[in-house]
Amino acid sequence: MAETKQSKLPVVSVVGATTALVLLTAMNFVNFIDRYILAGVQELVKKEFAVRDEQIGALTFWFFITYMCAAPLTGWLGDRFPRKPLIVISALLMSAMNLFTATVHSYLALNLRHAALGIAEASFSIYAPAMLADFFEPDQRNRVLTIFYTAIPTGAAFGFALGGVLGGSFGWRVPFVVSAGPGILIALLIWFFMKEPRRGETDSCDEGGKKAAKKSLSGLLKGLARNPRYLFATFGMAMVVFSLGGISAWVPTFLQRAGGYSSSSAGLIVGGITVVGGLGGTAVGGWIAQIWLKTNKRALYLISAWSALLTVPPAVMCFFGPRWAIVPGLALALFFIFLGNGPLNAAIVNSVNGSIRATAIAMELFLIHALGDAPSPTLIGLVSDHSTLGTGLGVTLITMVIAAALLFVGAKTVAAAPQAEQAA
Repeated sequence: MAETKQSKLPVVSVVGATTALVLLTAMNFVNFIDRYILAGVQELVKKEFAVRDEQIGALTFWFFITYMCAAPLTGWLGDRFPRKPLIVISALLMSAMNLFTATVHSYLALNLRHAALGIAEASFSIYAPAMLADFFEPDQRNRVLTIFYTAIPTGAAFGFALGGVLGGSFGWRVPFVVSAGPGILIALLIWFFMKEPRRGETDSCDEGGKKAAKKSLSGLLKGLARNPRYLFATFGMAMVVFSLGGISAWVPTFLQRAGGYSSSSAGLIVGGITVVGGLGGTAVGGWIAQIWLKTNKRALYLISAWSALLTVPPAVMCFFGPRWAIVPGLALALFFIFLGNGPLNAAIVNSVNGSIRATAIAMELFLIHALGDAPSPTLIGLVSDHSTLGTGLGVTLITMVIAAALLFVGAKTVAAAPQAEQAA
């Protein structure tokens, strides 16, 4: 009986898993377009509403406040209810908020729009990787999540470019409205063509995982707090996200101020660099980790640690070097920071059992944004108001060094842990 089940499972799962990977990656691509359009139109928004850099940074801050507050509830829902309808609802809400931008004519309304978008993005960002982990075996998750998270650099690049080009030509509201259509289309494709996998389908069905699923939320949190693999990966990720979020929010503006580029040119340059450097870094990092994992269980952490450390020198060149060094420094920095993109996410997903994975991802998202890209744009804007934007961006160098230290220490915890998934 067991052999018959095993022989049937791969045929069904390969088709369903591939469909899920394609559709969820496409939706993640649109998700990051939406998130980074603002960075491409910030100077236009600042001019229309006559606000300071700190207030522009606060738009991202309030986006992540609602993102973080929604995460615990959406994580709880994701461990107890079918995730496909929840993903479709969150995707449609993203598109609705983009369409709503056409009616925004005050700074307060724009802030409310960003806050509502945070709820939608938090939901999708929790359910999608948790669902993919149920389609693929643990040793394939680095490869799969590397593919899924290629949407970060590619989506961000399109967001920068879409904001810069359409915003510069037709006004800053237009790129938000344009991005709504693809989100609606992909949501419908997910509803009609993607299947819902059984929760924990590809995990070892151990008693620890079953017991963990029955714990209260406080019990789950205590379990996560005692899981060193989860903690070091999560806090390391938080420091990377602080840097990446701050750089992404301000670098188009930095190119306009320090490099003398127009809004459209800055959007295209940052978009091009992000898609080439970010996509290349994500692909190379995932490929190296997949090979290295065959001989070293710590590879997911080590790749991520070196990724953070290698980002610092080119970032220094970009923020504090001569004008000619801004673009090549930025390209190298983005390449290195994205090396750990897939491996670090795979490390977090693999550190917990499938029955509690949505809750674990929800708490991870809460922590990485609370400590990462929620405060960093505002903090950089505040430093910029009192010095220069280059000095403000320099704050991100400190957090990359901290990230490397946390992940190098975190790598040491892997040898003491079983190779199979652990229930928190």
